[in-house]
Amino acid sequence: MSDVIKPAGDPQIGNLETPINSSGFSKAFIGNLPAYRSGLSPQRRGLEIGMAHGYLLYGPFALLGPLRDSDVPGLAGLLSASALVVILTACLSIYSGAGVNRAVTKTTTPFTPPASLETEEGWSEFAGSFLIGGIGGATFAYLLAANMPFLVSIVTGGHS
Repeated sequence: MSDVIKPAGDPQIGNLETPINSSGFSKAFIGNLPAYRSGLSPQRRGLEIGMAHGYLLYGPFALLGPLRDSDVPGLAGLLSASALVVILTACLSIYSGAGVNRAVTKTTTPFTPPASLETEEGWSEFAGSFLIGGIGGATFAYLLAANMPFLVSIVTGGHS
C-alpha cells in the first residue's frame, strides 16, 4: 500500500498523492470546473455555479421536505431552494466584505483561483450572478418537475 500512496513532493506538507487525486482524469475534471476554468468573468462563474446549486437544491426540498405529502411539494421545494440560495448569497456578500483581497499562500491547491475573485468588486459580481443563477436553476427544476407528464408524452409520442 505504501508504494501506491506517497507524499506529493515534500512529505512534511501533509499532502498525499493517491491514485484518485493525482490521476489525469481528476485533474482535468477539477480544472474544468467553473471556479478554476480560465477565461470566465466573475459573472459567468457565479451564474454557472448558481444554476447548478439551484437545480440540485430543488429535489431534496421537494421530495424530502416537510411538505412532501401536501398538495404543493413542488412549490415548497422551489421556495425553499430559492430561500437557501438567498442565504448563501448573503454569506458570499459577508465574505466579500471581510476582505478577500489579502494574500494567502495556497500550497495544497494544484489550481490557482482566478485573480478576478481576489478583489471585492469581483466577488460582489460573483455573488450577484450566483443569486440570479441559483433562483433560475431552482425555477428550471420546478418547471421540469411540474410538466413531467407532458414532457414524457412528447418523448414517447403520446404512447404510454
